[in-house]
Amino acid sequence: MSDHALVIGGTRFIGRHTVSEFLENDYTVTVFNRGTHDNPFADDDRVDHFEGDRKEEGRLRLARERVDPDVVVDCVAYQPVDVRTATDVFADVDAYVYVSSGASYGAERIPKREDETPLHDCTTEQATDDTMETYGNRKAEGDRAVFSAAEQGVNAMAVRPPVVYGPHDYTERFDYWIDRADSHDRVVVPGDGTNLWHLVYVKDVASALRTVAERGEAGEAYNVGDGHAPILREWVDLLAEACDTSVEIVTAGARELAAADVELTDFPIYREYPHLLDTNKLRSLGWRPTPHEEALAATVADHRASDRTGRENGPDREAEERVLGVLETL
Repeated sequence: MSDHALVIGGTRFIGRHTVSEFLENDYTVTVFNRGTHDNPFADDDRVDHFEGDRKEEGRLRLARERVDPDVVVDCVAYQPVDVRTATDVFADVDAYVYVSSGASYGAERIPKREDETPLHDCTTEQATDDTMETYGNRKAEGDRAVFSAAEQGVNAMAVRPPVVYGPHDYTERFDYWIDRADSHDRVVVPGDGTNLWHLVYVKDVASALRTVAERGEAGEAYNVGDGHAPILREWVDLLAEACDTSVEIVTAGARELAAADVELTDFPIYREYPHLLDTNKLRSLGWRPTPHEEALAATVADHRASDRTGRENGPDREAEERVLGVLETL
């Protein structure tokens, strides 16, 4: 009989790919969610669905009793109490893996290492917040809940991805840049184009979650990220290549952007200080990243087949044309 994985939140993006990853490795899977989104596995008899709100401890305990999972992957634990509750409910499973975040790190280091770089603090008020301003604080406190559970004998671990891209990405952050590369000959890139924000392909997050569940060590966190971390202008070039086209990259500094009422931070995946995660710890478990050529081919194909544009995540084309106009006058 195959092992059974329970994926909490398994129908949208990271969870959806996590379900597929476990299926491809001969697990049976149960998806635990509220049933508010279409279930892409509704016709797959290898996947069961247990409806419930993860905030309701009683539903989690009922799922524990009825599903009897070997592995639990928690994709939607956004507050520390979620992790504390889950590690208590599923204390005796073979592995509990918490989807944390690279945003947990509270200090700027290049690269950020799991056992060296400090995590964010988290106040009582932050722990119960639900805004993006406290996202990193809450994820860091979730990590500490994992560490505490491990000290009590729970085989609990965490995986820390940076911004995730790939098929079915409902956030559309990466779609903004795909749309630009696929639709325009000239693309405005903020700053000098050398800013670096480590990203990760969603299927590599899914494989990392399975790898950690199978081979990770209790009480440990594992960074996951692409094997190569392109700077932003390189991303645009890579996307143009994946779209089988070419673009002219036009860089614009803060002054030129301001003349068109645009700011550097209006662009998705822009970050002044480099954000780079060390993934050697995860690699030591045998995990390997997908080459960009393969990852971007799948990502672009899905983008084109969807109705996602990402245009609401950054300056609109009219603003971009204003920037280009300003640059032409200099």
